[in-house]
Amino acid sequence: MRTDFLLAALLLFAATTLAVAAPTRAQYKIVTASKTGTYIQIGRDLARYVAEPAGFDLEVLESKGSAENVNRMRFEPGVKLALVQSDVYQAFLDEAKAGNADAANIIRPLRLLLPLYDEEIYFVARADSPLESIHQIKGKALGVGPLGSGTALSARTLYQLMFGEPLAPSNAHYLSNEEALAKLTVDKSIDVAIIVAGQPAKLFADMKPEARNYIKILRLDESAPETARARRTYFPGTLRASSYPSWLASDIPTLTVKAYLVSYDYALQSTVGSLRRFADSLCANFDRLQAEGHPKWKQVKLELPPLQRGWLYYPPVERQLRACIAERSARAPSSSLPPAATPSLRACTEQERVLGICRR
Repeated sequence: MRTDFLLAALLLFAATTLAVAAPTRAQYKIVTASKTGTYIQIGRDLARYVAEPAGFDLEVLESKGSAENVNRMRFEPGVKLALVQSDVYQAFLDEAKAGNADAANIIRPLRLLLPLYDEEIYFVARADSPLESIHQIKGKALGVGPLGSGTALSARTLYQLMFGEPLAPSNAHYLSNEEALAKLTVDKSIDVAIIVAGQPAKLFADMKPEARNYIKILRLDESAPETARARRTYFPGTLRASSYPSWLASDIPTLTVKAYLVSYDYALQSTVGSLRRFADSLCANFDRLQAEGHPKWKQVKLELPPLQRGWLYYPPVERQLRACIAERSARAPSSSLPPAATPSLRACTEQERVLGICRR
């Protein structure tokens, strides 16, 4: 009896010791976009091919899009990574520079990890619409994505650039992609749905051939002066028929915006260590990402180009990546945001509502 008791005690001690000694895998999160978009697939690729070999779990979360992602990256516990459009990131920096304390508080500690790829902007009209080109959307009722989404910011920024005036609130309909397509084709309460998604996007890839009877994509007209103004911030791209062979008959020129992988200026050593391993794993598994991940990975270059003023890389990851890609390294500018001004008591602007920093 005493022998059995001692054996049981030894087994319990050994099990307890192993449980204490075994390292606990970190549990992190990445915010992406809607379940029918490209961001969520990129997030899943990062979780599978990069985070898993780096030794931590990465939960992929849906969101409204880039503007919400910036806010959640800053404040939501466990969110260590986010996918963000370049124009959204810049909009926060511009608001901070203009003296918006909320924007400065949100964006100042965020850091870029890696530029990714260009996201295509789809201007979707009804098949029987007289509209043919992007620059013809002036004064039309537009589905611009949900409040807090990158699409909403892109739509409003593009409109301002092209036409030299803000999008009228009465013409801005803040709808999800699915809601916008329903409003466009069923009750016809909007004229154009603006959707930002890297091709091939699940939303469009799942459409059947009959889709061409209900919708069409507006084309970018390079000869239009509105196009020249839009290209101050956005870039030309092509929606390929091969991305949507079931219903798109030919390639369509459009505009694009850059996507970035973003994190925070972490100092906690356990988090710093995890993100360093993430950078090493990204380098080690980059070829696999391009071969087995979403097709957009084929457009990603493993390099760290110089950044615009106010944009900063995260140093621990930057050092790891530059060590891996030394032959393509580029020196990042060192700059910081101006001191935040005390916010005045005033009504929120439309831009602040879209960015999700309307606190009043």
